[in-house]
Amino acid sequence: MGDGMVFIDGEYVAPQDAKISIFDNGFVKSDVVYDVTSTWKGQFFRLDDHMDRFLRSCAGVHMTCPYGADEIKRILAECVERGGVGEAAYVGFVPNLRDTDVTFIAYAVPYAWIVPPEVQEKGIDIIVAKTRRIPDECVEARYKNHHWGDLTRARIEALDAGAHNAVLCTPDGYLAEGPGFNIFFVKDGALHTPARNMLEGITRRTVHDLADELGAPHHDGDYRPDDLREADEAFICSTAGGIMPVVKVDDRVLSNGAPGPMSAKLRELYWKKREAGWHGTPVGDLLGQRAVA
Repeated sequence: MGDGMVFIDGEYVAPQDAKISIFDNGFVKSDVVYDVTSTWKGQFFRLDDHMDRFLRSCAGVHMTCPYGADEIKRILAECVERGGVGEAAYVGFVPNLRDTDVTFIAYAVPYAWIVPPEVQEKGIDIIVAKTRRIPDECVEARYKNHHWGDLTRARIEALDAGAHNAVLCTPDGYLAEGPGFNIFFVKDGALHTPARNMLEGITRRTVHDLADELGAPHHDGDYRPDDLREADEAFICSTAGGIMPVVKVDDRVLSNGAPGPMSAKLRELYWKKREAGWHGTPVGDLLGQRAVA
């Protein structure tokens, strides 16, 4: 496994050599959107879905990306190939907004896990944070962005509480999302997930697809923290780790302190289908025409 590769200012460089100005708007003002996909066994997962969301984010904040979708895909493939991380990569792409020349950055680094696989096997503890999620009226969560002040405060709350992570609520007290993940809970065999003030995650969409395959009902809606605490089981989901079972919310133990049957089944099916190439785009298929030498 290699160390990864970064595309910045039209060049491919090692991660330790990738730099931006301290005056860059993306750094100084979080004037930036981004997206993150992944590779597993040499294939991107749901690359077109990530690309569509990325370009929607650009349009949503009135940004013109300097590269088209096909060219971005080739750049990402180059980062994976040159970085030696095709087996399992965490692949991001970022344009910084409203400089004279828009800065586009892409990178591929070894796969990142919100929760390591060995911890997922046992299940994780989360808290419902006191910190509220920034409302969509201020920062539109559907456009993947770097406004992580609230998410970072929630993670600190979790660390202080001795928990693995935290889920935040909307300003009016409904469940929203966590730092880099969506939340699901299961009640009476049906899956439930928040419907607003959160990023519409690609893995979240994948959970809906897998639930359809299993014949499990699933609903998007407004839910209170007690709905989560009183659930039969729960899990979080993200590109950075897949489907990760939750066994404790605040002081409430779920599914007898072990990953619930639905969570475990979805997690197993997710990785089985990814291994088989479901929604996969082989890295090599994108390298026929090199975007930048």
